[in-house]
Amino acid sequence: MRFVDIAVYPAERYSLGIEVESGRFYLSIPVSNNLVDYDEYYEIDQAAFQRYRAEPPSAAEFAVRCRNHECDEALFVRPGRDRGTPT
Repeated sequence: MRFVDIAVYPAERYSLGIEVESGRFYLSIPVSNNLVDYDEYYEIDQAAFQRYRAEPPSAAEFAVRCRNHECDEALFVRPGRDRGTPT
């Protein structure tokens, strides 16, 4: 998988982009575990991507839900045993 950020919102700590091999859209959030800092990528549809670009507060609300592990079914990659926590 190759994730390419289209829009980065540093104050809200999330990014929007596209996974280029599949053409699927995502919202990503930074996380950390004991060994590494990394991003978790949550799949969103094209309509959500466009809405989040036009209305960043709605994307920030979704990012909060992702940080609270309420949207894990949308993860591109399932977390391992040492799942990171939002940074």
